[in-house]
Amino acid sequence: MSLKKYVADGSLYAWALLRIVLGYIFLWAFLDKLFGLGFATCKVKASGLVDVGCSQAWVNGGSPTKGFLANATTGPFQDFYHNLAGRAWVDWLFMLGLLVIGLGLLLGTWIRLAAFAGIVLMLLMWSSLLWPANSPGVDEHIVYAIALFGIALTAEHQAWSLRSWWLKTRLAQVLPFLK
Repeated sequence: MSLKKYVADGSLYAWALLRIVLGYIFLWAFLDKLFGLGFATCKVKASGLVDVGCSQAWVNGGSPTKGFLANATTGPFQDFYHNLAGRAWVDWLFMLGLLVIGLGLLLGTWIRLAAFAGIVLMLLMWSSLLWPANSPGVDEHIVYAIALFGIALTAEHQAWSLRSWWLKTRLAQVLPFLK
């Protein structure tokens, strides 16, 4: 299908909107875990109040992976994920992944790298929660992974992105995987 067809029917804008929204979700998760902004991190369960910057925030020594990996994982890989909980290298990879995915998708720069990293993260999260509670085999992590795959396929034609500027930068030219 030609590029004109995509522009005429608006699907490039739909893909761009999906990319931006997913980028926001990943970047917000990074910021919330980093600073404890009170959505997934630093929210008092009993009262629902937010304790911004609590001890669970990564900047205050908390682990962005420990709570989930130690307590929420289920299924055949539960022991594997429990053993990863709170390890510094896992925390760093997870947070770096959230940042790279979030910024890459939101800005429309290293879209394919961000989409690939997002797919890997979503599949890991899906496998940590086997079996999904609401349907056999498929949950939101699989849906996100499929959406990220579509975004990767349309990376060269993304609307509302900084891709054309990014491709001219020295970094993108030296490191082709960042295209």
